[in-house]
Amino acid sequence: QVQLVESGGGLVQAGGSLRLSCAASGRTFSNGAGAWFRQAPGKEREFVAAISGSAGGTYYHDSVKGRFTISSDNSWNTVYLQMNSLKPEDTAVYYCARRTGAASYYTGSAYNYWGQGTQVTVSS
Repeated sequence: QVQLVESGGGLVQAGGSLRLSCAASGRTFSNGAGAWFRQAPGKEREFVAAISGSAGGTYYHDSVKGRFTISSDNSWNTVYLQMNSLKPEDTAVYYCARRTGAASYYTGSAYNYWGQGTQVTVSS
């Protein structure tokens, strides 16, 4: 059974940094993609960032470009999200997602596996 376990969330002041991790177990992801989505209270889930397993390309929501960086370890087992210059509007539950094969990077329904979510709270 595939499991994605997120860690690294927490409470931080505006302007601070956090690093989220998403470790996969139960299977090896050879290609596909890894991504982070977030959902704030009362809002729909939105795409944050994605990384391609084959070419290593990265994709970001406009609101996080230049502040967030998505990466993975060499084994493609763990995906990270480095978040700098955090703002109160970044407050949300952040979800890790993984998919196999080729599909959209930006759409949640394209991802096969999801983590349980980790809370990120940015105080002003």
